[in-house]
Amino acid sequence: MVASVDPVSATILAIFVLFIAALVATHIKIVPEYKRLVIFRLGRMIGVKGPGIVFLVPLIDRGVYVDLREAVIDVPPQTCITKDNAPVEIDLLIYLKVFDPALAVTSVQNYVTASVGIAVTTLRAIVGDLVLDEVLAKREYINNTLRAKLDEVTDRWGIKVTSVEIKEIKPPADVQEAMIKQMAAERNKRAMILEAEGKKQAAILEAEGYMESRIKRAEGDRKAAILEAEGRAKALELINEAAMRLSPNAMTLQYFEVLKEIASSPSTKILLPMEVTKALEAIEKILR
Repeated sequence: MVASVDPVSATILAIFVLFIAALVATHIKIVPEYKRLVIFRLGRMIGVKGPGIVFLVPLIDRGVYVDLREAVIDVPPQTCITKDNAPVEIDLLIYLKVFDPALAVTSVQNYVTASVGIAVTTLRAIVGDLVLDEVLAKREYINNTLRAKLDEVTDRWGIKVTSVEIKEIKPPADVQEAMIKQMAAERNKRAMILEAEGKKQAAILEAEGYMESRIKRAEGDRKAAILEAEGRAKALELINEAAMRLSPNAMTLQYFEVLKEIASSPSTKILLPMEVTKALEAIEKILR
């Protein structure tokens, strides 16, 4: 004979089993590759677990997740006073990562808040040692100095500050207006210099072109004169060769032609060259 089960007892047993199952399920943790689980047993840290499946003892163990990825903290704009009492507003980013999960949990309550507080305090101290012009010009110096000082403090928290980057530096309104006017004047100055340089280059090119033209023209005239002189020399050479080939009688006839032209001239005075007198003597000898 099968004993009957009390419905109330069955319900209580089912609830207990479900409670135990839920309790065990909530103490089975799956830790990703980029996280670690710091385990506390009865309040005492017993180690860091992960990645993978981690089992916690129900009602005894407690786990705290720590993200190992590099985090970026956008620090709200901070008003800092420079050495020459000029207020500047600085907006910066802080890049940090956890290298020791146990220290990040046990050494500081909230390492992000603590890092921001240290960053703001250190930034104001650095800017306070610089005048306004140095703050505007030495952004990289401020970044490196701030990162080094932050890293010294956060090292005991298991935190590594990898980089500090200033996004923007806003000087006072009157300084911004003066800077805008200075940039406009600088642009006008550069434009005037470029315009003057362009005119200078144009004048140089024009002068070089004129000089080159004169040189080419002189070279052309020189070559033309040489060719003309060579042509005259060649013509005289041909005439001389032709004259050498003429016989004395032919030369005499040429002289007669010349005398005929001279005689037809209306001039009352006639100058005869020596060659003509020699030709007349030759004619006289022939007639004899």
